[in-house]
Amino acid sequence: MTDESQKTVDSNGHDEAKAAKKLMPAWRRRNFYYYKWLDRIYKFVVRPNSRVLHIGCECGDLLAAVEPAYGVGIDEDSQQIELAKKRFPHLNFYTTDPHDLKLNEKFDYVLICNSLGRWRDIQQVLERIKPLTDGNTRIVITYYNYLWEGILNLGTMLGIRRPYPYQNWLAPDDIANLLNISGFDEIRRTSYLLMPKRIPPLTTLCNYFLSLLPVFRFFNLVYLVIARPATATVPDEDLTVSVVVPCRNERGNIEEAVTRIPQMGRETEIIFVDGNSTDGTAEEIERQIEKYPQRKIRLIHQGDGVGKGDAVRKGFAAAVGDILVIQDADLTAPPEDLPKFYSALRDGKGEFINGSRLVYPMEKEAMRFLNLLGNKFFGALFSWLLGQRFKDTLCGTKMIRRSDYELIVANRSYFGDFDPFGDFDLIFGAVKQNLKVVEVPVTYRARAYGTTNISRFRHGWLLLKMSWIAFKKIKWLGKVR
Repeated sequence: MTDESQKTVDSNGHDEAKAAKKLMPAWRRRNFYYYKWLDRIYKFVVRPNSRVLHIGCECGDLLAAVEPAYGVGIDEDSQQIELAKKRFPHLNFYTTDPHDLKLNEKFDYVLICNSLGRWRDIQQVLERIKPLTDGNTRIVITYYNYLWEGILNLGTMLGIRRPYPYQNWLAPDDIANLLNISGFDEIRRTSYLLMPKRIPPLTTLCNYFLSLLPVFRFFNLVYLVIARPATATVPDEDLTVSVVVPCRNERGNIEEAVTRIPQMGRETEIIFVDGNSTDGTAEEIERQIEKYPQRKIRLIHQGDGVGKGDAVRKGFAAAVGDILVIQDADLTAPPEDLPKFYSALRDGKGEFINGSRLVYPMEKEAMRFLNLLGNKFFGALFSWLLGQRFKDTLCGTKMIRRSDYELIVANRSYFGDFDPFGDFDLIFGAVKQNLKVVEVPVTYRARAYGTTNISRFRHGWLLLKMSWIAFKKIKWLGKVR
């Protein structure tokens, strides 16, 4: 493309953006910075090309911003709906009272942006939403912090904010309770935006730094709550399990792994991924395959790949089970605990099951003191960064459904291929895809064979770099604007 043609494209795009902005209602133009923030929040949560329902869509901007493959917006205001139809003809808009919502289809996401408190019976609307969901649907709710009631009411009086005839100011716990009694399960909540008007440089200071701190974030304007439909137990006969065991110089632990990994679901396969061991690990795996023909055991050679993360990805790619599991070959997290992970996933208590070694007392010499301090520090840091509890980020035992892992893989580019451990690729991806995270405590034992492959200081530095990636991508929603 020539420079002139590029200028023409840029100019046309700029003109279209200006024209689109002119079509916005005055209240939206006056608060353009605030609404751009809302767009960013929802674009972080919602995967593009999804099926999206927006209840209380107003003039359609937010629904268009999340780039759905199929989008439906409903609102009681017929004038707003007519404007939305003109501005976004590729989307579907209907004038409907949410209390009378009836649609014969399922959606990947249901968006409720600042409209919750305008409904006379919130539970009734949520119960009408329930038939439009399946086990993978996410309900995404943003609402005003009730501490801002006076300021926002003043904005309405001054004509800055759109007037509403009725407004119920709800606390996040009230929203979570309404979701619970309507058949939904809260996944996580967080807040954003201390200053909704653009006043450089105060805007950057308030919205990218102060709003993240414990005291200040209590005053953030926007609450975000993400929920899913409550799920039922899946029968064991409908599930198969693949246990991936990354191993490097673990010859003395192989037979114990085979004999101690329990059968789960209808069928359990064990996949050893050997990382170019020099102690005869691969040969020992071959021997165990012959010795235990009743067990479904496979050996994969890691080849040119390096690190546990690469081994896990290769093991998961080769797995055929509905449920994917990581079991470290050192057996310090006992395989006997795997049924607890399986039960939590099977019974719908969580979608990403993460082990925690820091709940029960651990065996003497199982973890060096500096490692223990580091694990506690990074657990607290990542819990804050990710907005979900992660007491132990580096416990090797993790479990996830294949379908959810495939979502993480498909959207891995958001964070990049940066993780040599394999733990954070899954943790970050689970949070980005709004999976319900549950931690299962394990009893951490001392290693019986071999030596650890973890370097405290080199890997600690890597963890700090990954923390910075998480901070930018999650707390800052990708980039400062």
